Amino acid sequence: MKFGAHVSIAGGIDKAPERARALGCECFQIFTRSPRGGKPPALGKDLVDSFLKSCSSCGLPDYYIHTPYYINLASEKKELRRSSVAIIGEELERGSLIGAKYVMTHLGSSKGLDRAEAVDMVIDGITKILDGSDGLSTELLLENTAGQGETIGDTFGELARILDEAGNPRLGVCLDTAHLIASGYDIRTKASLRHTLDALFSVINPGRVKLLHGNDSKAGLGEKKDRHEHIGKGKIGKEGFKAILGSPALKELDMIVEIPPEEVAADIKLLKRMRK
Repeated sequence: MKFGAHVSIAGGIDKAPERARALGCECFQIFTRSPRGGKPPALGKDLVDSFLKSCSSCGLPDYYIHTPYYINLASEKKELRRSSVAIIGEELERGSLIGAKYVMTHLGSSKGLDRAEAVDMVIDGITKILDGSDGLSTELLLENTAGQGETIGDTFGELARILDEAGNPRLGVCLDTAHLIASGYDIRTKASLRHTLDALFSVINPGRVKLLHGNDSKAGLGEKKDRHEHIGKGKIGKEGFKAILGSPALKELDMIVEIPPEEVAADIKLLKRMRK
């Protein structure tokens, strides 16, 4: 398992690898556009070449993209669903330009809609995004959620339904540890983690789980609040993260920590000590 963090692209994406290396990262995650909105910066050849050269010189061949926060494939507003499909599609194209392994996305909220209808909308959106994307090298991952605000994807069964009905082998899952405990899946001990993974793999093939977001949680078990905390200082705790790092089912996955970059170096250092 390699450890990394979400890092800033201020000044251009080619600045991200150096920032990641300075934090002690072995992999990293970025936005390729503002997470709040607006036109994305162009990824011209010179910038892409500079980014790839920096990744090589920093020894960071593995990196990932997170989609913007405003994505909602389950919105009752047709235009927001349409733009969400377009933006995720663009991110897959941009990811392929820079050689990113995965783009991960939240799915949105079903607020105001029947839950089953909202999930149907998500499946329709994912199908549209992936239709004709076989020529792209970057794959799409669906991130589990904390269950806050009627967000889609807070249960393994719901994620499994989306994966199965979208029916595309290039679609996978990114597991967020903070979201797991907040949504009611206990991962605080070896035994509880094993039970949770058994539940996960009973409905989703282990090969579809591609990446971890390693975040401790300020919210407790089943509290359905998305509140990240430093590794070992939240409700998962050091015992929980030692169990995660020691799990044979998870050991080949990279882990991205999503704590503010100016604070994340200590988390990376702690995870490396735990790995030993």
